[in-house]
Order: sequence, then structure tokens, then C-alpha cells
Amino acid sequence: MTQPIMKNKIVIGFVGLAGAGKSSALEGIKSIGTIITMGDVIRKEVELRNLPRTSENLGMIAKDLRKEYGNDVIAKKCVELIKEHPSDTIFIDGLRSMNEVNIFREFLKFPIISIIIDEEIRIKRLLERGREDDSIKIDDIKERDEREIRFGLREVIENSDYKITNNSTITDLQEKTREIVEKIIKGSSNLF
Repeated sequence: MTQPIMKNKIVIGFVGLAGAGKSSALEGIKSIGTIITMGDVIRKEVELRNLPRTSENLGMIAKDLRKEYGNDVIAKKCVELIKEHPSDTIFIDGLRSMNEVNIFREFLKFPIISIIIDEEIRIKRLLERGREDDSIKIDDIKERDEREIRFGLREVIENSDYKITNNSTITDLQEKTREIVEKIIKGSSNLF
């Protein structure tokens, strides 16, 4: 059941393996709403512990937080951010498990969009992307993928409400994303 403070908010989740194109998809819709990145909660914790922002440290902190506070700790922190945020349209980037999805769905109708990409293209893009917390070796990428799949990422992708294949251009991805988001927003106006 939706709580009163959240009833007029449209919150849409985005999921995909690292390098699938979530950030590019969200870039195309940032004018529609606010983006809350679940990974920012983990990055902030890495900074608080004065650790270098490496893929290994991010994974370790994600595991530690979940072990200490439960698998849904990051989603709970994001729900608090959503409650306080003035925007009525919010996009959640970086879902990792159905536990997290269920936390959001306690408060919201929470459709999920998954970004799917062929493995070869994804790995090539990851190796070329050069973000600070990206792996630079294929073995490291596969290790990160396995860690996220153990969190439950594959199950979230499989259970998403909408799937976008991102084997083409960024423009194509952003057009597909905008089309789905606008459809969700239009449909949501009938819910309240």
C-alpha cells in the first residue's frame, strides 16, 4: 500500500549489468525527472572509510553493508531519499536484487526497465569506458558480474517490466528509454 507522502511520486527502476548502458539511458531522460543512483550510497560509504574507489572496495563495502544491515539496506536508504526529494518523477539506477525491488514496492508502484546488451559489446564498452571504478581486465569484469549476480541481479533483469536491447547507438537507446518512460508516466496519471 502506497504511503501518503509517496502516493504522487512516479519512481522507475533501472537494472542491467555493468556496461549495459544504464547511465546512457538515464542521460536521455534526466530532463524528465531526478536520478538516484544506488551505487552512490556505496561510494559514499567507501569515502567515509577513506578507501580508494576501486571496483574491489566497492564490492567489499556492498557486501559488508548487506551483511551488517540486510540485503535491502541500500534500497531502504534510497526510499528515505525519495521521501525527502521534491521531484515527483524519480529514476533509481542500479538495482541488484528482488529484495531491493520489494522494498520499493512496499511504498510505490515500481516498474523496472532492464537494459540488455550482447556480452561482447558490453565488455568492449567497459574496457573503453575508463570510469574510476571500472575493471580494466576481462577477468575482473567477470568477477564483478558474478558478485552482482550473486546479489540477485539476474533475477531482477528477468523479472523486469520492460526490456531494452542496447546493441545499437546511444541515440537509439535514449529514444527507446524515453518512449517507455513517457508511456509509464502517462499510465501512472490514471492511478491516483
